[in-house]
Amino acid sequence: MDTLSYKTVSANKATVDKQWLLVNAEGETLGRMASKVAKLLRGKHKPNFTPHVDCGDNVVVINAEKINLSGNKWDDKTYLRYTGYPGGQRSTSVKEMLEKNPGRIVEKAIKGMLPKNKLGADLFRNLKVYAGAEHDQTAQKPTEINLKEFK
Repeated sequence: MDTLSYKTVSANKATVDKQWLLVNAEGETLGRMASKVAKLLRGKHKPNFTPHVDCGDNVVVINAEKINLSGNKWDDKTYLRYTGYPGGQRSTSVKEMLEKNPGRIVEKAIKGMLPKNKLGADLFRNLKVYAGAEHDQTAQKPTEINLKEFK
């Protein structure tokens, strides 16, 4: 009996096959799109997924300004941050964030779905978000992926 055929193959930095993927956020619901993009960044869609290795793909998200939110989230959702000083809690509504930096809404949603450790920080660096249809990653020739067909 060949016991070597039962060995589990664990991915590492040298054996990982990274690709560039393009996601169009136009008309997508924020949370559903963010969870699928987080899965792509993590590499969970690949057969050689290894939990402690960055084996995901590089993802470019375009049209972040045309994202949808369900329910009353356009009016009710706020983002909180703290300056570190007494009385320094600041809040920003989604509408304010959309006017100021629409890509940040998508970035915050995706970052919240990644691991909260060094691996999560490395995975987040593989994400590029653009408000409009133009992006700077044309040299990498990203392949467009349809999130409606992606599980």
